[in-house]
Amino acid sequence: MMKSPLFWKVSTLLGCILLLLVPLFMVSNLISERESYRNDVENTLRQSTSGPQKLVGPLIAIPVTEIFYKLEDEKKVEYKKRYMHFILPETLLVEGNQHVESRNIGIYDGQIWNTDLKINAQFNTEKMAQLKGETVTLGQPFIVVGVGDARGIGTVKVANINGETPDVEPGSGVYGTLSGIHIPLTDKALETKTFAFGMSLNLAGTGSFAVVPVGRNSEMQLTSNWPHPGFMGDYLPVKHKIGDSGFQANWQSSWFANNMESWFHGDESPEWAEIPAFSVTVATPADQYQLTDRAIKYAILLISLTFMAFFVFETLTGLRLHPMQYLLVGLSLVLFYLVLLALSEHAGFTPAWIIASLVGALMNSVYLQAVLKSWKRSGMFVLALLGLDVVMWFLLRSEDSALLLGSAVLAMALFAVMYLTRHFDWYSLSQSKRPMPPANPDDDTMRIWK
Repeated sequence: MMKSPLFWKVSTLLGCILLLLVPLFMVSNLISERESYRNDVENTLRQSTSGPQKLVGPLIAIPVTEIFYKLEDEKKVEYKKRYMHFILPETLLVEGNQHVESRNIGIYDGQIWNTDLKINAQFNTEKMAQLKGETVTLGQPFIVVGVGDARGIGTVKVANINGETPDVEPGSGVYGTLSGIHIPLTDKALETKTFAFGMSLNLAGTGSFAVVPVGRNSEMQLTSNWPHPGFMGDYLPVKHKIGDSGFQANWQSSWFANNMESWFHGDESPEWAEIPAFSVTVATPADQYQLTDRAIKYAILLISLTFMAFFVFETLTGLRLHPMQYLLVGLSLVLFYLVLLALSEHAGFTPAWIIASLVGALMNSVYLQAVLKSWKRSGMFVLALLGLDVVMWFLLRSEDSALLLGSAVLAMALFAVMYLTRHFDWYSLSQSKRPMPPANPDDDTMRIWK
């Protein structure tokens, strides 16, 4: 077997494919490096503006001081315990109009969103009477509206509460790391058993926007000009509509579904970041880096099919190709991905794919014409390469049917090889050619007589 020309031919081609993995690995690392540069831009925007936003509230927070006694060394010692008691709204309605814009830093871009919010809540203050006692002292209640990043807070307007215009103060006023604003409540505002709270808030951020459904019945309606929303978080919208001009979504939830009151029950402040919420992300569609990285995963398939075509051509025609010629064609296929990456950063992925395919076709058409000694043969191989590029493009765009399409391509390639070589004698390639011994001249031919 070691002396078989077929064995060495196949081994050489496999070695060429393994050798081409080196430049493919380098291109893959370059893709990761360029993508990290893009991510740095997003981090820069987040640091210079504001990050993801999570709206918590409105809630009524009541400072509570509880006095209790313990017997220590036969002495009665007084202790004080301070905590926040929260009253959640009966109903909560949040209406938002989100505007997303792109910011460029060099050739990279990121998204910043700005949302105008209208918040309406209905509170029942009868529970405050249950807190009063001889050993319990209540502080001045206030309304809490928490956000993820206070830098994103813009204009704040609060409607009158029982005929009074409340003051808006910075900071959430509660324990923990919750940022936001708080609104002190006067005794007059709390005279009635129920009162309505309304406010408008301009909130900016990057990445995700979330609203905690703190109401016994909560609803959020959001309209945005961004056509690529990512519905994440603990609750999916009950209905949504996505178009080229943006999206509209509606969320609904109640305490029967989320048991929200349990997060605010007890003496300690909740883990604000862990509270479940309605959430949507300003998602970026599959960008050029993701698509190019996916494309390079099919590079071995493309190179293998090309080498298989050359090998079948050699077998059927008898024209021999040098391994160096295989390598040069393989390097042109690797160069395709580098050109694709460079152009996609400026022209978009699809135009870059078309240009890179045409550049590769031009290079290989001129080279293969000299190698194959025919423009016709060269044109056939170039058309086959362009056809593979088209198939690869559909593989990238058809995520749901990528496996089916890829399997169909491999099946057709294998069938083509089997059909073209169905009458070929493979033993003729596996046997080494032995030199023929020189023929002995006939002795009679040297005689001048018979």
